[in-house]
Amino acid sequence: MKEFVISEAESETAILVALITQAQDERKTNEYLDELAFLAETAGAEIVKTFTQRLDMAHSVTYVGKGKLQEIKEYVTEHEIGMVIFDDELSAKQLRNIEAELQVKILDRTSLILDIFAMRAQTANAKTQVELAQYKYMLPRLTRLWTHLERQGGGSGGSGGGMGGSVGLRGPGETQLEMDKRIILNRMSLLKAQLADIDKQKATQRKNRGKMIRVALVGYTNVGKSTLMNLLAKSEVFAENKLFATLDTTVRKVIIENLPFLLSDTVGFIRKLPTDLVESFKSTLDEVREADLLLHVVDISHPGFEEQIEVVNKTLADIDGGGKPCILIFNKIDAYTYVEKAPDDLTPRTKENLTLEELMKTWMAKMEDSCLFISAREKINLEELKNVVYERVKALHVQRFPYNDFLYQTYDDEE
Repeated sequence: MKEFVISEAESETAILVALITQAQDERKTNEYLDELAFLAETAGAEIVKTFTQRLDMAHSVTYVGKGKLQEIKEYVTEHEIGMVIFDDELSAKQLRNIEAELQVKILDRTSLILDIFAMRAQTANAKTQVELAQYKYMLPRLTRLWTHLERQGGGSGGSGGGMGGSVGLRGPGETQLEMDKRIILNRMSLLKAQLADIDKQKATQRKNRGKMIRVALVGYTNVGKSTLMNLLAKSEVFAENKLFATLDTTVRKVIIENLPFLLSDTVGFIRKLPTDLVESFKSTLDEVREADLLLHVVDISHPGFEEQIEVVNKTLADIDGGGKPCILIFNKIDAYTYVEKAPDDLTPRTKENLTLEELMKTWMAKMEDSCLFISAREKINLEELKNVVYERVKALHVQRFPYNDFLYQTYDDEE
């Protein structure tokens, strides 16, 4: 995997590259670049410059135009940049051509996310899912990887190491390429079998929890789900201001007044999340699919929070987790800012110049009683949140056990 891995200890200098297209205007491109920079910093890179170009669509050979690629090359050479990161997933052809031109490490958004997931994975389940997603990403790009190995070996007649160094075959590159493909496909089959076994174990664990109401925290990455989990469950789930701080699903038993239920904290979603990664992590998101109630946490201080809501809703639909009862929880109200309009400004009001109170009224009118505004960090409106969750869980419990509202069993917390 070293072809695209960033080590947290390395802190390489990097530049970012993105396109402004008909489908993605300049404002949205800048938002995506901010997020890409956050991803890169999370992975340990130091961002020194960004490049953008207006194109109808990405160039099929070099992503950006040849002139822009030459400009990037000159900057990379002059400033001794170690890595260039592109905001979209690159094809094998694009990767090969860009790398040949720039002669530095090339990453795209997908490989960067995979790298962060690899760093964050702690359990056997998460590690297996990440490895499977990495192989799915690498398989169509093996020609590029073989070219890299060929350079290291001193030509096509050199000894090809193969994936993981398990093969030392002398011969033409095509033979080695087919060998690499077979090794990867065999490894993927093994990983899928391991995930199937893990899924069975997880299903048994969920079955052993009995019929407790299940509540799942969902949301975009870095919106404060883990902080909220810690407050509600009085636990110490890892939380920090980095993307994908939580990778493994954590389940805790929560009791509000005399009412117990299970609360799970899941991996955050993100724009342009690789399909293979979603597929690989479906078992991690089983807690979402089997939840009775979703708490969709939103960072109201983020300028693009409405698009983030759409991304989460789409991802939920992709994993068959949509259509469930849901409470929209706007977090970080303490960090919300807006641009105050001048009295003589007659331009239409936008989200950017609404006060927090105006924004709250707008969403409360749209969502009725399924919308709350809190600050997990400052513990603002947490009692209101607990009351609403209590009433929702109680209603679900009564619906499930109409004649025995408060007859509970004792359940052990899941590790």
